Amino acid sequence: MALTKNDIVTKVHDLGFTKKKSVEIVESLLEIIKSTLEKGDDVLISGFGKFCVKEKNKRRGRNPATGSDLILRERKVVTFKCSGKLRNKINGTE
Repeated sequence: MALTKNDIVTKVHDLGFTKKKSVEIVESLLEIIKSTLEKGDDVLISGFGKFCVKEKNKRRGRNPATGSDLILRERKVVTFKCSGKLRNKINGTE
């Protein structure tokens, strides 16, 4: 099961904030992350990981439905690399 934005709001609310304030906190945090990535800057959250904007060059691709070749345009993608602490926690090797 995926963690949704509503689940995060509920967990913030459980910390003692009002529901309205919890929504504002989560929305503000996500807006800060989005605007930083939009500018092309990385977002580093210590102990969690790093979101990076990477440039992808134009390349040849294939439509899987028809098998026809096509050219994929240049674009930017967001990647995530988890921290060593998070990786150890996930793997149970803390």
